[in-house]
Amino acid sequence: MFLWHNIFQRLYYLPIVFAALSFGWTGGLAAAMLSALLYVPHIITTWGDNPSYTASQYAEVVVFFLVGGLTGILADRDRRQREELQRTAEELRRVYRELQDSFEQIKRADRLSAIGQLAAGLAHEIRNPLASIEGAVDILERDRGSAERRAEFLSIIKKETRRLNRLLSALLDFARPRTPRVRPVRAAELFERVLALVAHTGEREGIAFRVEADSDLPLVEADPEQLQQVLINLVLNAIQAMPKGGTITLGAAVHGDHFLIRVSDQGSGIPESELDKIFDPFYTTKPSGTGLGLAVVHQIVEQHGGKIRAMRNTGGGMTFSIALPLSRA
Repeated sequence: MFLWHNIFQRLYYLPIVFAALSFGWTGGLAAAMLSALLYVPHIITTWGDNPSYTASQYAEVVVFFLVGGLTGILADRDRRQREELQRTAEELRRVYRELQDSFEQIKRADRLSAIGQLAAGLAHEIRNPLASIEGAVDILERDRGSAERRAEFLSIIKKETRRLNRLLSALLDFARPRTPRVRPVRAAELFERVLALVAHTGEREGIAFRVEADSDLPLVEADPEQLQQVLINLVLNAIQAMPKGGTITLGAAVHGDHFLIRVSDQGSGIPESELDKIFDPFYTTKPSGTGLGLAVVHQIVEQHGGKIRAMRNTGGGMTFSIALPLSRA
């Protein structure tokens, strides 16, 4: 009988704990009160002839209230903490959305600023050849001189027209870059093709070329035509920076999970204060340059998932380093 009594006595705690967890301390105390009202008559009728045991049962009733109250208080505190965490999460989501909106606004402002700078640079670069063409046409209209003089001004018009065409072609390359068609490329073959294309220009300017690349270098995944365009641009810039001749070095190596390509020259170099501008559109130190060559180079390298940086050499000249991932996976 005592066994079943103890089992049923413990069952009274189930609704108390459930009510405390669901409705807090008020629910726990209400369930304890209900359990007490149901249990006290059982104590009186069943154990009334046993005063010592009856006292322990009344103490059990007190425990009902303690369990209901404490469980409810803990449940209330846990509920408040969850609600606070929920409010914090909602606040964080709201702040994150606001940050995303602000970031998008900043990006739009940056794009508008870049477009403005691009338009200003383009207008500046176009103005000079247009002025030359206009001046030559005016002179031809006023001056009916010798054929040699007319040929001279016609030559100016043709030269400036070609200059405008180069500028617009470079601008199109920059504004609408082609998506890289990636395949495995061998550095030695790439260097051979580039040197074959610039050899005549280098020989005319007294430039020697040196290649520093191991024969067992791994293949790099890249667009060979675009990578060739990058290297030709860098090599031609190096040639123009060495009017008195010198040596241009093309190097390749592997560093970690990146394939490194470098082009070094012995020219006059670029001032330290200007290094952060050289990849900007229309920045140039050459009188006849479009200022888009290095901007296109930077864009192609970034499309390949790589990085390019320019450094001044200790002994003079510049080194352009390109880091490309060995695998685009």
